[in-house]
This record gives sequence, structure tokens and C-alpha cells, in this order.
Amino acid sequence: MISKFPPFITLCLLNSVSFAHAETLQDVLAKVYRTSPTLNAARAGQKASDEQVPIARANGLPSASVSARYTQAFESQNDALGNPIRNGNATVNLSVPIYAGGAVRNGIKAADARIDAGRANLRGTESSLFSQVVAAYMDVIYNEALVDLNRQQVKVLDVNLQSTRDRFQVGDLTRTDIAQSEARLASAEANAETADANLIGARETYIRYVGEAPGRLETPPALPNFPENPDAAVQTALAHNPDLIAANKAIDAARYDTAVARAARLPKLAGVASATYSDNFNSALSYSPLVAVQQTDKYAAIGLQATIPLYQGGGPSAQVRAANDRTSQAIENAIATERSIIAQARAAFASWRAANEVIVSSQKQVSANELSLEGVKAENSVGNRTILDILNAEQELTNARGQLLLAQRNAYVAGFSLLAAMGKAEARELGLDGGALYDPVANYNKVHRSYSDWSDGPTPKAQSTRTIDIPAQTPALTK
Repeated sequence: MISKFPPFITLCLLNSVSFAHAETLQDVLAKVYRTSPTLNAARAGQKASDEQVPIARANGLPSASVSARYTQAFESQNDALGNPIRNGNATVNLSVPIYAGGAVRNGIKAADARIDAGRANLRGTESSLFSQVVAAYMDVIYNEALVDLNRQQVKVLDVNLQSTRDRFQVGDLTRTDIAQSEARLASAEANAETADANLIGARETYIRYVGEAPGRLETPPALPNFPENPDAAVQTALAHNPDLIAANKAIDAARYDTAVARAARLPKLAGVASATYSDNFNSALSYSPLVAVQQTDKYAAIGLQATIPLYQGGGPSAQVRAANDRTSQAIENAIATERSIIAQARAAFASWRAANEVIVSSQKQVSANELSLEGVKAENSVGNRTILDILNAEQELTNARGQLLLAQRNAYVAGFSLLAAMGKAEARELGLDGGALYDPVANYNKVHRSYSDWSDGPTPKAQSTRTIDIPAQTPALTK
């Protein structure tokens, strides 16, 4: 569960938002969990994968068919014995597979393995999406704070310019001081415009992932259960990362596919039965009126049908080799996934730790720059410092505050990315509110024993929210 706020987050970001009617990160993630088209599409894809089990099982179940035919002769030798003008017949066929070389059994196992892989991929999609949402959430908070910082800097420099001009009027400063103040103000205004544009971009990205415009966003709570070192992060990731679980399940599925391919060379046995009824509708003629022609016929049979492959042009061997190659591909993909996860866990841990160190350094830098600015202003009042010294001190303080804001944003995003790499950034790990969590097993339990040919399921319809009616964003602050 997500716990209390960490001190390094509360320093500056709390000053950038208001808690009145604010939306929490948990609220946002719960909303995304319900209405994201990315997640809903992945869930629909998983449901499609669930259907592979009844599809594979159908190959081992009885099949029955009925065929009917009616014919009407337009030209007939009427004196031909038993030659009907009209004929109708119906045939019922039943086939019951008895042995298929293990193709059905292994096909079902391959489908089950792919379903397990799909469930893991669904977890991975959820974790990846949450990471993007957290980054978008933090970007809005960070850019709002940065916009506020830049606007405050513009106000400070504007007041400084007015003061410089007043002191110029009394001969205390020169035109050079005015020019320097004007240049810094123009630079600050340009930075403010850039910050405004970045805030708009951050809000539009938020809309893309969340499905609605951001309001007042509450500072996010602390993230749980960080590892002590990168090795611990890697060990957790190797045990719980859904992408690696999916890659290993893909290996299992590929191996079952190989067994299915080998079954093509083995004998097959099925029980068969058929029944036919034919009727000439009294249209079959006879040579003699004393001899009746049989107008109907009934036939029924039951037996066994064995198919023993002798030669298939090398096709089965090619299928086995292809299946073996796909197994090799799956094995190599699993190794590549493992490499990626190890690198991701180590890099995220390093980024998270570095960002926290930058926070500490930036806090010290901000404090030092605040003291420096006060000292420079005091020394300027007695003629020991120039206007340029004040401008430089103010710029250094602004830069330090901006660096602190960025470090706070980076620390949280890197921390969540670390949890995602370790397989600990999903809804079940984050304790999301808003109803029961999605259960991918429920649909599997519903369909995997389905035997009806006429159970089509509900008509597809959109589950996610659209954003076309949301107006374009502005850089207006929400506090």
C-alpha cells in the first residue's frame, strides 16, 4: 500500500498546489484502470486468447453434420428402369476422434501456456501504463510549479527594473545598469513563455493517458518497499517482472507446438457413423407395371476410420523444424527480456538514488543562494555590489529552485519506474480504490468449457472515455 508523504517531496511541490478538492494520484490511477483504451484493448486481446482453449479442444470433440440434396431431371429416358425424375436425400455424419497422436492434448497445453503469457503481458501493460501516468501526473505538478516560479521571477525582475530606473533618475546608477536589468527581464519573460508552453504540453499528455483534463493535483504519497541496493532490485525483478514471466511462458507454448507438429506423422483413429435416407417421390419408372420400383432407400453404418500417414512430401518434418526454431527464438527472446529487465532495474535504482542525492544538494544550494541574494542586496545598498551582482544572484537562486523541482519530479518518476521493473507497480500492489480489480481468470473460467456453436458473446462496444470534447489546455495555474 502507498504510505505517507516523504520529506523530499513535500519541500517545494506542496507549495505549488492546493489541497482543497485536489485529486490524488490514487484517484487518477484508479480512473485510468477503468477507462484507459490501452488497458481495455489489452483485456479484449486476452479474452481472445482465452478462446484458443475451446478452439483447440474442439479438434478432439465429436462433430456432426447433416447434408441434404434435391434434384429434378429436365430430360429423362422415361422407359429406363429405376431412373427417377425427382430425387431427394439427406445424410447425417458423425465423427468421434479417438486418437490424434497427442495433437489435441498438446494444442490445449500450448493454448493454456499462451493464456498465462497473455495474463503476464496484461500485467506488464498495466505497469507500463501506470508508469506513464505517474510521469504525466508529476510533469503537470512540476510544470505548474515551474510556471509559478518563472512568473514570480518576472515580477521580481520587473520591480528590480523599476527600482533601477528610479535610481538612475537620481544619478545613483547608469544606463548600463538599466540595460542589464532590461535584458534579464526579457530573458525571464522568454523563460516564462517556454514554461507556459511546457505546462500546456504536460496537461495535454495527461489528458491523453487519463482521459480528462487535470485539475488540482495533490502531491503524491511516498512509494513503498524500495530495495536497499541494485542487486536486491534485480532479484525481485527476476522473480516478479511480468515481461519475463510472459517470455518464459512463451517458451512453454513453443515446446507444446513442437509436440503438435510431431503428431502430424502419427496415425489417427476416429469412430464414424452415417445414416442416409433417399426418396424418389414416385418418379422412378419400371419396365413392367407388375414390378414395383423401390422409391425410398435407407442406409446406416458405423465403424472405425484409421489414417496412417506414409509420405507427406516432407511437410511434417518442416513443421517440426520450424517449431523447434520458434522455440529457440522464444528462448533467446527470454534471455533478451532478462537482460533488459536487469538493466532497467539497475538504471532505475541508480536514477532514483541520484535524484534523491540531487534533492539534498539542491536544497542546500537553494538555502545558500537565498542567503547569498540577501547578502548581495545588503552590500549593494552600501555600494559594495552592482546591479549585475544582484541579477546574477537572483538568477542563481531561480536556477537552484528549478533544479530542485526537477530533482523532486525525477526522484518520484524514477522510483515508480524501479517498482515497475520489479513487478510491483500494478493495481493490486498500489491498493487502488474504485471497485473490484479486473480478473482475467473470470473470462477464462466462463469460456474454456464452452461447447455451444451458437454462443457468440455480447456485441463489442467502446469501454473507454474519449477526449475530443475536452477543450485545449491553457497555462492557467490551478492553485
